Amino acid sequence: MEKTVTQLTEQLVASYARVGGINHLDGKNLPSKRAVTALTKDLLRLLFPGFFDEKLIHSSEIKVETAAHLDAVLGPLEDEIRKSLEYNPPPEYVKSKLASAAHSLTLKFLGSLPDIRELLATDIEAAFNGDPAALSREEVIVAYPFVEAIAVQRLAHALYLENVALIPRIMTEWAHARSGMDLHPGAQIGSHFFVDHCTGTVIGETAVLGDHVKMYQGVGLVAKSLAAGQALRGQRRHPTIEDHVTIYAGATIMGGDTVVGEYSTIGASVFLTNSVPPHSLVVQEAANVKVMSKKDRTKGEIEIHI
Repeated sequence: MEKTVTQLTEQLVASYARVGGINHLDGKNLPSKRAVTALTKDLLRLLFPGFFDEKLIHSSEIKVETAAHLDAVLGPLEDEIRKSLEYNPPPEYVKSKLASAAHSLTLKFLGSLPDIRELLATDIEAAFNGDPAALSREEVIVAYPFVEAIAVQRLAHALYLENVALIPRIMTEWAHARSGMDLHPGAQIGSHFFVDHCTGTVIGETAVLGDHVKMYQGVGLVAKSLAAGQALRGQRRHPTIEDHVTIYAGATIMGGDTVVGEYSTIGASVFLTNSVPPHSLVVQEAANVKVMSKKDRTKGEIEIHI
């Protein structure tokens, strides 16, 4: 017997009550994923004027354009931050003053954009100097997904430090989907950071990276175990990578007690769970690789061990 729309509606509404996962209900509203995504794109335009638009900007107009862009971002961003504070009020804020707190936080965050731009300039420099395939710094900005991912992470990190819930994670997951880099907004990442190729990179919430860290694709800075679940909240779970460390493709470094000392190099596919001192070279012992002649395989294997 086919069900009517009324019956289908009743079943779906019952599931809302049973399972949850509803927004915009009874006056309670979470930050809008769509709005935060749009704001993230607008913030990228403020960080890199002209790189995310087709419209030409003349030097005589940049002040007016920037003021108009900031004005357009201010109100919607303040609305989303207010929703975040209402959802998870930081203990230092009185509930009745969340609106004014949201306004102050929004202005403080937008005031941090020049500092974030300075930091991103070091990342772009590291990418250009570290990749012989890069033709120019402009190419790095306009074409490298790494730049978009680290720019969003640095924006989100500024909000994370202010205890703004939900919004930072929405921002970095949007960048994750676009770039293949999973950079948690809580991670502390120093200057001159560069991930070549970038796909598959994972940097966890409590990871700490120093300056001049270079990584390749598929690197994971992760926790040893998450079996304890929420009991681990607030604890150091991810490694510390000190200054001038290079980590090659596919390496996994685990644990909050693990420290990779400065000027160390971690080779490809290394699985590291213990600290290493400065100036270390950590490599994976070579496995046996068998190479056989396809035409002679039926008559008897000719093997070359590498």
